[in-house]
Amino acid sequence: MFKAIVIDKNEEKGYHSTLTEVDEAQLPEGDVLVEVIYSTLNYKDGLAITGKGPVVRKFPMVPGVDLVGRVLESESARFKENDLVLLNGWGVGEVHWGGLAEKARLKSDWLIAMPEGLTPAQVMAAGTAGYTAMLCVQALEDKGVKPADGDVLVTGANGGVGGYSVKLLSRLGYQVVASTGRPEESDYLKALGATEIIDRQSLSEPGKPLQKERWAAVIDSVGSYTLANACAQTRYGGVVAACGLAQGMDFPATVAPFILRGVTLAGIDSVMRPLADRERAWKRLAELLVAEDFEALSHEISLDEVVQTAEELIDGKVRGRVLVKIRD
Repeated sequence: MFKAIVIDKNEEKGYHSTLTEVDEAQLPEGDVLVEVIYSTLNYKDGLAITGKGPVVRKFPMVPGVDLVGRVLESESARFKENDLVLLNGWGVGEVHWGGLAEKARLKSDWLIAMPEGLTPAQVMAAGTAGYTAMLCVQALEDKGVKPADGDVLVTGANGGVGGYSVKLLSRLGYQVVASTGRPEESDYLKALGATEIIDRQSLSEPGKPLQKERWAAVIDSVGSYTLANACAQTRYGGVVAACGLAQGMDFPATVAPFILRGVTLAGIDSVMRPLADRERAWKRLAELLVAEDFEALSHEISLDEVVQTAEELIDGKVRGRVLVKIRD
């Protein structure tokens, strides 16, 4: 038996999430059994646990789109007992039991070896949020955006992706403008490297199809009107990396920025990303970040605090990343 957060839905209790004991025999199929050391609480996990978003597609479900752990059993030639492995995405926590548990059985194709230079806690302090932020930054770099080109806007800056985006861009020499709905967090964002803070309200309402050119590039984790306005304000030839939908998954915009200003809208998927892309992103994270960065961008909770913290996360009361310690 082992402990896990389990989401279920039935006539008696409706949709509910609880910390409970699970028999190892209930674990889904996979060729690697992992003893989980750390997991995380992402926005998607928050939606799943609270039932405020249609994330879970089969019940019962163990949430947790991220995990790092030690291999207990392996039928794969890629991994052996006691190897440290990392997982992000692949539908884990949605259609396959995830990381908010003491054990997980997974497909070896989903796993990568523990990145060199990082500890298990640091890897999960970054998690999908840090990994996604790195994919966004690399998308800007790959499209030729340079620090000298001008300001880079980061929306949803107090969230996990936003915070890591601010830190990574700043570390690389970009001038970062952070958009947030919590002005009281301005000092925190400036400490991460933001040079200017703007109120998210200035981006979150309907706007004109083309607006004053402001941004050399954008990293957006918000979607909806915020993404539409960000595109409308991006300079000629600029790049917008879109990776989230905190405001909504609609895109109330026109083609004007893309046709008249040559703006590129780059969609960033972190869930089904090929192995080589994952390894490249994690290698860059290990190169660019130091121990103090991970500490500044995250705080740690235990497995029995997850359900309550998920409510706070969805209510916008959580800063940065939530690291979930499963075992030593």
